[in-house]
Amino acid sequence: MLKLYVIRHAETEWNAQQRMQGWKDSPLTEKGKKQAALLHDRFRTVPFTAAYCSPSDRTKETAQIVLGQRHVPIYFDERLREIYLGDWEGKTIAEIAQSDEQNHYHFYHDPDAYKPIIGETFFDVQRRAVATIQHIAKNHSEGHILVVTHGMVIRTLLVYWKQQTLAELWKNSRVYGTSVTIVSFDGEKWDMECESDISHLESGLTHL
Repeated sequence: MLKLYVIRHAETEWNAQQRMQGWKDSPLTEKGKKQAALLHDRFRTVPFTAAYCSPSDRTKETAQIVLGQRHVPIYFDERLREIYLGDWEGKTIAEIAQSDEQNHYHFYHDPDAYKPIIGETFFDVQRRAVATIQHIAKNHSEGHILVVTHGMVIRTLLVYWKQQTLAELWKNSRVYGTSVTIVSFDGEKWDMECESDISHLESGLTHL
């Protein structure tokens, strides 16, 4: 049995400022580092055999904290990058709502209709994300695999695993920093064991 532990990176400076990141980057905040440390504690006894990670600095840093000193091979895969947002990257959500009102509305309320002039659609993201998951399943018939990626990537995967349409993208659980989604694969079908779980943060709130 193959089991994937799919996590979103920890909080970054731009997350805290409500800025869109996409393919651009910003470092983890001190709160984000503590979030990742709590996830490290949660996963202490999970015998990871490999990790797949977006090449963005924020995912790399999160993966390093979560894995600590463990000797787990890490594979960096471009297909796990966040959605490419073109001119939106680096801008606040409020700025985008004013400068690109229609696309902003479609992004959050009508995902099927979101078709930017510069950037990726949610279908583009889902296609590459699912391809990565299928690649992992092909190369690992069993074991515990850590996958460190981004919020929109995870949202498109949740839709895929739950056999929903992309129109339902925003109807699933909120994907917080270091949230954990666990899915297993028996060679034929995927089963979701938990979705966007943040119990490690709830138990460690006094330290954040």
